[in-house]
Order: sequence, then C-alpha cells, then structure tokens
Amino acid sequence: MLQLDNQACFALYALSREIINHYRPLLDEIDLTYPQYLALMVLWECQPQTVNQLGERLRLDSGTLTPLLKRLEQKKLIIRTRRSSDERVVEITLTQSGKELKNAALEIPVKVMQSMNVTMEELSELRIIAQKLLEKSGRGCLSATTTD
Repeated sequence: MLQLDNQACFALYALSREIINHYRPLLDEIDLTYPQYLALMVLWECQPQTVNQLGERLRLDSGTLTPLLKRLEQKKLIIRTRRSSDERVVEITLTQSGKELKNAALEIPVKVMQSMNVTMEELSELRIIAQKLLEKSGRGCLSATTTD
C-alpha cells in the first residue's frame, strides 16, 4: 500500500501540476496565474459573487482567496465592495477589463488539450471520475492547496 505508484492522490497531484504547467504559458500571455484564472471563470459564469461563494466554488479558504482577490483588484479586473445591507459580506464583480479578458481566454482550454495531446472525451471522463471522488470524500486527499 505504501508505494508511491499505488497512490491515487499522487497520480492526481502530479497530473494537476502537469495540467497547470500547460496552462502557465497561455496564462502568462494574459498576465494571470492559474488560481486567478479559476476565480475569473467563476465570475464570468455569474456575478456578483460573495467572497464566501467564490471560496466555496473554488474550494479555497479566505486566507488563500483574499490575497488572490487583492491581486485581481490591483490588476483592475475585479471590484470588491461591502454589501450595504450587511457590511460583513464582500461582493466581487468584474470590471469592464475583467469582462473583456474572457475573450482573450476563450481559446485557452482548447490549446491546453492540444498541447497535452488529449481528447475532449478523455478529459470529460477524467473530470467525471474526479468530481465523483470529490463528492464522496469531501476535500480529503484529492484536493491540493493552491497558491497565487
């Protein structure tokens, strides 16, 4: 049991790092880190999002998410505002630049698939299995902490 090659956690961890390495040069072109890209993807889907909603969706705690959001705000891609009805709640919205960046990012997933030489079907199968395991196990061994 205690052999590295027998550990699903390690295979997923190594694969995650490999995938992110394929994203890196493409994201460098639009001046984003992978975690920033993920946060923007959530906001491109639906905004505004509260910090808590964003953290839940990305599976990040506030200690990791807050610096990430500060950097996105410094890049003028998002705006953080306190909700007037409850100042403890911070809402995140995209700026016009943040909305426009979506167009520059549209081809990134396809380029990553091409650079990794994988098909949409293979990635879909992997995603389905990974999501199923995440649902069964909570955060456990399958999720790695990301840094910005």
